[in-house]
Amino acid sequence: MKLREEADRIIQKSIQRVLPDAAVVQALAGKQFGSGNIYVVAVGKAAWQMAKAASDFMGDRIKAGVVITKYEHVKGGIRNMTCFEAGHPQPDRNSYIGTQAALDLVDQLGVEDTVLFLLSGGGSALFEKPLCREADLADITGQLLSCGADIVEINTIRKRLSTVKGGRFAKICEPARVYSIVLSDILGDPLDMIASGPACPDSTTCEEALAIREKYQLFVSPEIMELLHEETPKELDNVESIITGSVRNLCSAAAECCEELGYEPVILTDQLSCEAREAGSFLAAIAKSHQNTEKSLAFIAGGETVVHLTGSGKGGRNQELALAAAEGIAGLKDTAVFSIGSDGTDGPTDAAGGYVDGETGSVLRKAGIDIYQVLRQNDAYHALQNCGGLIITGATGTNVNDVSVLLIRRGADGEC
Repeated sequence: MKLREEADRIIQKSIQRVLPDAAVVQALAGKQFGSGNIYVVAVGKAAWQMAKAASDFMGDRIKAGVVITKYEHVKGGIRNMTCFEAGHPQPDRNSYIGTQAALDLVDQLGVEDTVLFLLSGGGSALFEKPLCREADLADITGQLLSCGADIVEINTIRKRLSTVKGGRFAKICEPARVYSIVLSDILGDPLDMIASGPACPDSTTCEEALAIREKYQLFVSPEIMELLHEETPKELDNVESIITGSVRNLCSAAAECCEELGYEPVILTDQLSCEAREAGSFLAAIAKSHQNTEKSLAFIAGGETVVHLTGSGKGGRNQELALAAAEGIAGLKDTAVFSIGSDGTDGPTDAAGGYVDGETGSVLRKAGIDIYQVLRQNDAYHALQNCGGLIITGATGTNVNDVSVLLIRRGADGEC
């Protein structure tokens, strides 16, 4: 089996093992909801998959629901639910329309009613009703995405500009109870940061939000500056939350499949958080340090890197990470690096991530492509497309951060 085939097998098996279906059912099994009505609000890149699992398990016990997910992520109708597709990573008109439908659904609920809130990553853009002008929200979101701010910093700002983030959605649901099942895409699984914490008391402060604005020299309107000074809910007594999956599960699944293929897996971290290019260079450095190994090794890193935009090309953090590794592993025998977003999308592209091996650098040079210049232009997509390095999975139905893997093959292949 070739390295690329092994990489594809690891990707496929790992994602299968972190799909949310079984986890949602497990969180619902034995749960007592009382005599009131149950309403579903599902938000995020995995919203459709989570809502479908809940519907299949609970049937007509669910009175009605609203599902808001990313474009091309709805895979069919769900009984008693209305599905919306909307923008990500920037909210768009459909984000606002879907969110308003969810707010209308939970308006005027009684104390016996329950909102089953199914939450996954991507909800910060998909679930939104801004307190400021839509154009101002789009502008500040664009600034945050391009300046190198991490997801915690981005969400600290977003919470203060939203009707539903930072615990405000749970307040709107009162006096109904909220049972929140969460698929985590934030390192360390902080509930108040996943999708900006619509049903969780907010641990961040106005002072932190203002410090982030200063740190990245963000330009904000007077209206946004005023909102940054308004505090979010710090206590909620109508919410119960459970986390059903995270990047830890993704790394463990990748390690298990690598081992079945004959590799000795090493999980370096499940909290990778740095520039994508630095992560790629680091994995390449590990590859060079282990070229004399007599056994097959797999080094695994899970988390979420960032990209500081310096150009106007096409790509995403996983593609950039892989391409940054290509130079360092150039010419290395039976060595590959690949990196994917578990949701099947990487940046504003149709790729989940990228794959490179010891021959990639040579292939690109022969095509007249300079890796350094490509990275400066943030155009990893087209470079990887040129050498067959794009990883295309389509929407996966889950979202638990990213996983990056370095493979060093020695000896016979295994089975997975």
